Amino acid sequence: MSTTSDTMVRFRDVTKVFGTGPSAVAAVDGVTLDIEAGEIFGVIGYSGAGKSTLVRLINALEPVTSGSVVVDGDEVSALSERELRPVRASIGMIFQQFNLLSSRTVAGNVAYALKVAGWDKPRREARVAELLEFVGLSDKAKAYPSQLSGGQKQRVGIARALATSPKLLLADEATSALDPETTRDVLALLRRVNAELGVTIVVITHEMDVVRSTCHRVAVMEHGKVVEVGEVYDVFSSPRATATKKFVGTALRDRPGPEALERLRRRHPGRLVTVGVHEDGTSGASLTRLLREHGLDGSVVFGGISEIGERPFGSLTLELAGDDATIAAFLTELAATTDVVDLGTAADPRDDPRVVAGASDESGEADDVTGAPPSGRADEPDPRDAWQSERWPGTGSTGISGLGRPGTQGTQPGDFGNEPGTFGGER
Repeated sequence: MSTTSDTMVRFRDVTKVFGTGPSAVAAVDGVTLDIEAGEIFGVIGYSGAGKSTLVRLINALEPVTSGSVVVDGDEVSALSERELRPVRASIGMIFQQFNLLSSRTVAGNVAYALKVAGWDKPRREARVAELLEFVGLSDKAKAYPSQLSGGQKQRVGIARALATSPKLLLADEATSALDPETTRDVLALLRRVNAELGVTIVVITHEMDVVRSTCHRVAVMEHGKVVEVGEVYDVFSSPRATATKKFVGTALRDRPGPEALERLRRRHPGRLVTVGVHEDGTSGASLTRLLREHGLDGSVVFGGISEIGERPFGSLTLELAGDDATIAAFLTELAATTDVVDLGTAADPRDDPRVVAGASDESGEADDVTGAPPSGRADEPDPRDAWQSERWPGTGSTGISGLGRPGTQGTQPGDFGNEPGTFGGER
């Protein structure tokens, strides 16, 4: 059965069960999902969420138990093994552990899929040379996998996956075995594949940073179900499911988790408030203006601003000094322009509903911009944070832009006051 659509992959009420009887496990449970042609689509979840099983249903390496999977108009869940062969030829796959043939050279690994597909030698050689140039490995054509770094091996894997000019590329934990710098290089290459070749890419990962920097849309899986799906920016800025909040917290680290919040309250007796920072810049301008109008002082004690799909997003946690009525009026007005969470004081603590326990504190004290060391002892200075006692230069009336550069995790503590170049009203 074939259909004509801009949807590259369509899942409809798909279930995949392993085992029978009491020991049966639904690795994929009632998933309905569309992946559009030309996008980079992320599927994220913790170990055992069902994401790798889901991707294996796309190329029918695993048969569905029930439901339907349609790839580029072909219902792969209803095709025989023989009928699947031409469909699989249009689907490339990149593996976590590279899966290169150790006895073949780089060129030989890339050429292997073409040889199986029946390409003659001159055509194979021309295509291999083209692909190795695209992935930046022309000088490694005669090298063997054992002579390559992890990043170079994955580049070979990408070239091999692109050999037959697939319309769809499946990347299953393709960067999990790589160091951060190499991961960035490989993700940049995948973005090139998408932008220059028009290939639809499905990225399976447990790393929200991969989704943030690479994907257009994302589905979050938990216990075999898709619990949230949407544009990456929307999912980061307004996560709904508990699993999504955990992932967002570990990727952005812009909001203090329960442990960090407890430390902040010990150090800062004033009212703590978390304020959202969005791409339109209005939140920064409003914050500046309202602090001044209400005569409040504010100090940044925690926060971070990152880029999500080339759009800035994050939050700042401030300590406010002033009477309760003035602060309440300030928060009411500010809430009309951006997200505001009142965290209260040490005497009257309040929780952040956006933060799930453990999400923002997983990397330890580095989340706390006031500089508590990894040991967790708040009374010891951290040499990484030598700036912690310095006043942060302000940015005048230009808004929030000076509070953190996109891509950074954490901001320096600073004061909002009446000194030149700082924010807010009189001290």
